[in-house]
Amino acid sequence: MPRLNYFFPLLLAVFIILFPPTGIPHPHVFISQRTGFVFDDKGLAGFRVNWAFDEMFSVMISEDFDSDHNQALDANEVAVIKEKAFGYIAPYNYYIHVRIDGKPFEVKFIKSFNAWLDNGTVCYEFFIPCHVVAVDTPKQVVLSPYDPEYYSDIYFPDKTPLNLENAEAFSIETQTARDQSTLIYYDTVNPMAIFLSFKRK
Repeated sequence: MPRLNYFFPLLLAVFIILFPPTGIPHPHVFISQRTGFVFDDKGLAGFRVNWAFDEMFSVMISEDFDSDHNQALDANEVAVIKEKAFGYIAPYNYYIHVRIDGKPFEVKFIKSFNAWLDNGTVCYEFFIPCHVVAVDTPKQVVLSPYDPEYYSDIYFPDKTPLNLENAEAFSIETQTARDQSTLIYYDTVNPMAIFLSFKRK
């Protein structure tokens, strides 16, 4: 009998993963993210986030917001996209979850939003200010992009998932891996994360 106490929860977890019940969210939008870690003379200044969307979402955005159907997005069309197809994720940290030395950093606003079409693929770019002063001992930054409701799946491309800007004055180490401290989708998925540490040279 004690073995059954372990067997049934395991069987239930496997069943949920393989056959999600109706109504449980699962990804409908797929986003490839590249992240720029931007530095200034004091330390980290923020994150430049670039998203490239899947084909289906790209077609939907093009049909809804490329009002003149010229396969290009002008300033007015970008403004509408920002309001109607981006701004609604503000309460979710814009899907960018950050910890600095283990403490959560709230993404209260973004800057320099842009959107464009690249051979039919919809791309977004935006900047998240996040100022962390460098010192002689390493500062630890963890950036994990995810939709907590898991309607969107955000992943890193195999090549160049991140880049460093104006980072010459600092010693920097980076790693991309699953964030084992975070679980989403009914505690079944560890989202990807970038682990970065930096200090003054």
